Amino acid sequence: MSDLLVKDFPEVLKQEIAHAAKSGGQSLSAKAVDLLRKGLQLEQEASARPRPSAWEGLRSAFAEAGFEGKFACELEEIEAQSKRDFGRPVDFGGPDDETDGVANG
Repeated sequence: MSDLLVKDFPEVLKQEIAHAAKSGGQSLSAKAVDLLRKGLQLEQEASARPRPSAWEGLRSAFAEAGFEGKFACELEEIEAQSKRDFGRPVDFGGPDDETDGVANG
């Protein structure tokens, strides 16, 4: 087994680990190794889980606030607006554009 030197380790955190080790009948080193192992495992599990989409995040935020029905209405409105015909297509001008973007008038 090897040693690990951690520089600038917060004294308060060391005391908390020592207290937890004493309460659990472990050495400080054994408790620190146990906590590091658990922390790494949690990080690995979190990175393996799929993250919610933006839609799911918004939906859950509206639901927590008690506005889940309002969320559905807002989504329908957004979808309707995206399908609305806003008139003629925009002409960005191209190589055939004789005015070079300058309006004649």
